[in-house]
Amino acid sequence: METLPRKTILVVDDEPRLTSLINSYLAQEGFKGVVARNGREALEMAEKHQPDLVVLDIMMPVMDGFEFMQEFRKKFTTPVIMLTAKVQEDDQLKGFELGADDYVIKPFRPRTLMARIHAVLHRAGHLLPVAEVLQTSDIVLDRENRVVKVKDRYVDLTPSEFDLLAGLMSAPGKVFSRLELLDIVQGVRYAGYERTIDLHIKNLRAKIEDDSHEPFYIETVYGAGYRFRREG
Repeated sequence: METLPRKTILVVDDEPRLTSLINSYLAQEGFKGVVARNGREALEMAEKHQPDLVVLDIMMPVMDGFEFMQEFRKKFTTPVIMLTAKVQEDDQLKGFELGADDYVIKPFRPRTLMARIHAVLHRAGHLLPVAEVLQTSDIVLDRENRVVKVKDRYVDLTPSEFDLLAGLMSAPGKVFSRLELLDIVQGVRYAGYERTIDLHIKNLRAKIEDDSHEPFYIETVYGAGYRFRREG
């Protein structure tokens, strides 16, 4: 029987004891762990190893996690779990605005992090692809291959943006509350902020709309949530 290649997880943190602990648990879970000590080194490692997921600290020397995300998202849609001692809501929202997919607060239990890694990979389609194509007159979303085309132009979306668009497109005209969209993007175990959905919507509109300030596809229903425009 052919053995499937191991998923590669890039761990970015300047605490050797912590990265060693995380790598030990990754190995137990069947993953291949690679380590970078700061954001600049992580960018080089991402180019070299093409990881399936990144576990990213914020407070690091040379280049911090926020600076890394700004550069990383210019080239990669790889899912990112931010791992940090920062607990302020604004810091978490900034991470999501830059394209993070989940957020784990230090101190944490390694098993909790492993569960988050499995959940994010699952949502990103690495563990359980779903064969389904959603289509409007201008947008084609292929769930199995995690591909989106807008007016025959391929669009690179983060896993969270992809899942958000898939959820909205699955029921055109239906108004989704922010809590419902959080459940689609992060899963029922995630106790996050509803405001993160507004940031994901903002990022998604910037990629699929002709004018993100006057969106056509994703409509805001004030006081209720968002919906995907129904054709006709």
